[in-house]
Amino acid sequence: MTKVLACIDASIYGLSVCDHAAWAARLLKADVELLHVLDRAPDAVAADMSGSIGLGAREHLLENLTRLDEERGRLRMERGRALLEGAEARLRDQGLTVVTRLRHGSLVDNVTELEPEARVVVLGKRGEAADFARLHLGGSVEQVVRSTTRPVLVASRAFKPVQRILLAYDGGASSRKAIAFLVSDAAFKDFDVHVVMAGTARAENEAHMAWADSQLKAWGGAYTMELRAGDPESVIADYVKKAEIDLLTMGAYGHSPIRRFIVGSTTTAMIRTCLIPVLLFR
Repeated sequence: MTKVLACIDASIYGLSVCDHAAWAARLLKADVELLHVLDRAPDAVAADMSGSIGLGAREHLLENLTRLDEERGRLRMERGRALLEGAEARLRDQGLTVVTRLRHGSLVDNVTELEPEARVVVLGKRGEAADFARLHLGGSVEQVVRSTTRPVLVASRAFKPVQRILLAYDGGASSRKAIAFLVSDAAFKDFDVHVVMAGTARAENEAHMAWADSQLKAWGGAYTMELRAGDPESVIADYVKKAEIDLLTMGAYGHSPIRRFIVGSTTTAMIRTCLIPVLLFR
């Protein structure tokens, strides 16, 4: 697993995805694999429109519609190549090794196929079709997080250097996986790491905190730990703001109340409105 898989499109997050992927690749000493997926255009002509056109329609009309569909496909291919070329140039200018892939189908299927050699998957918070005015989360984000076994780095609107990392910890398997990822690489010792658990000082939570503390002590980097009473969503959001956190890390499917604002049956306010990148573990 020596690659960072970066999924780009024509949304305003495209450049940010490149920059977040570059940061991850330098940190993990990995190459970058750029992926752009051509799914079916929403306004493309359906395969069979004869029924809606009705009897007596001239044959040349159907032929023109087919040619229009083919032309749209060709233009989308050209745009996809242009997006990949621009992203590749941006990353190569930073001294990174890059490969590009232009694929058809669904983003989820392609990520699933390519993820075995990836350490991290990077994508934007919202895609081309997302409703930015309403802060809708891109549908692909939830789908990819649900399907991949790799950490997913959800890029913010613009990249900024990362110094302080907050790990929202709940003691579940996914948040323990986040800690394991952190302590697996000495490169993370360069960051100021904060581990925060929302809850009360009961025996179960203290045992979870003791486990995390033992892992971090063996790792040897600088870190702080805190168990804060309160609602998980409010606790984490408040900590991100007051501690000026640059990267939020969390498990995507925990078994505590924290799961409701990560990725559940619906997208949640925490990810939709968070102004910093989020690294998710399932």
